[in-house]
Amino acid sequence: MAVPHVLIFPLPLQGPVNCMLKLAELLCLHQEIHITFINTEYIHQRLMNYTDILVRFEKYPNFKFVTVPDGLPEDNPRNGDQIGKIIEGVEKVSSPLFREMVMMTTTTCLIVDGIFTFAVDIAKEAKIPLLYFDTISPCSLWTYLAVPKLIEDGEIPFKGNDLDVLVNGVTGMEGVMRRRDLPSFCRTPDLDIPIIKLVIKEGKHIVQAQGLIFNTFEALEGPILSQFRALCPNIYAIGPLHTQMKAKLSSQYLPNTPTSNSIWKEDMSCIDWLNKQPNKSVLFVSIGSLATMSKAQFLEFWYGLVNSKTRFLWVQRPGSIIGLEDDNNNMPMELVKSTKERGCIISWAPQEEVLAHPSIGGFLTHSGWNSTLESIVEGVPMICWPYFVDQQVNSRYVGEVWKLGIDMKDVCDRATIERMVIQVMDVKKIEFLEKAKHMSDLAIASVGEGGSSYQDLDRLIEDIRLMRI
Repeated sequence: MAVPHVLIFPLPLQGPVNCMLKLAELLCLHQEIHITFINTEYIHQRLMNYTDILVRFEKYPNFKFVTVPDGLPEDNPRNGDQIGKIIEGVEKVSSPLFREMVMMTTTTCLIVDGIFTFAVDIAKEAKIPLLYFDTISPCSLWTYLAVPKLIEDGEIPFKGNDLDVLVNGVTGMEGVMRRRDLPSFCRTPDLDIPIIKLVIKEGKHIVQAQGLIFNTFEALEGPILSQFRALCPNIYAIGPLHTQMKAKLSSQYLPNTPTSNSIWKEDMSCIDWLNKQPNKSVLFVSIGSLATMSKAQFLEFWYGLVNSKTRFLWVQRPGSIIGLEDDNNNMPMELVKSTKERGCIISWAPQEEVLAHPSIGGFLTHSGWNSTLESIVEGVPMICWPYFVDQQVNSRYVGEVWKLGIDMKDVCDRATIERMVIQVMDVKKIEFLEKAKHMSDLAIASVGEGGSSYQDLDRLIEDIRLMRI
């Protein structure tokens, strides 16, 4: 019998790569499964610069990295604004190399990011099963799949400027979604743009896979997972992956220290600062690895945080504040002074560790899916300021459906920021913490023995091992 050999190819961005590396490591714990992990040269170089990735995976003789070019010029910042170009580069330059790898090796299964529609034809040509792993939330992906119906029903493009109109064309989300809660690309007045075409194409291809993998758990997104099962019966909901990883390592008596898959250099000094703060007193602020804000928005954020009188740990990723580089010394003195008293500003944080720290009481987040799950697991209430694509959907679910925080989308003024921070960190603190603790317990139970995600991961491993997909 051939040895099961899985080729894993993530979208070359921080979130998807982090997620897929965790899945790869979970599969590696089963030594009879061989894994080849495809990184773009840019991502791989950054991982080598800022993490112990090579040392960590060295202990798995059944694992290897392969790199491919991403087709972008060296100086491309590869941030949120560049996603279209990143996907285009992968399709033009990386996908022929991916096809060659599939054809030249004894690959028995492909695990590929759902946005890579080219994988369907390659899998068919090689006569091997394809599993799509969309690392965004199922609730967001479900809205992507609804785009053709929303267009057909005339719900997009929007008529008029009222973003609070309820949207009826997303099955299972009636009464929940307003226009402003749809993925950001739905706001376009012109449907003839690359991202809309890509999303429609993804919807047609995703259902042709032999299975779908999701980083979620049944107690969080059960109703949406049921909708997906009607389209693709073979669903593996195996999240939260980072918690699943910790649980599996502990059960095998392997070191369970926090691991980083970050493409940014983490500043560990913030842990020392957090150690000196009272329990549940600090608001963690981070807009993730791709989002950007203007200098004006940055100042509104800063005034809002300072005026709330709350302690805060704020991640300011290099390049995330447009126009700040030239003007960094010109900051209002009262902000600088108040920040010295009760704030800490760093360029990048060891986020899992920070959210697990006892002094953290809230998270002002861009609502990326990894960040949302990490916050849920640690029982940290959220203030959501989504930037783009899936984050608009996640923030609505956090605020309206799961009641784990407040959705602050489309607002960026100091008075609102101050009010929302006070709500989460003071006025409604106990209420939010209780709800967050309940969902955290469900998340942890899902990866424990017999839990829904534990069982789905077992089934995925067995299906790959026995090649029965």
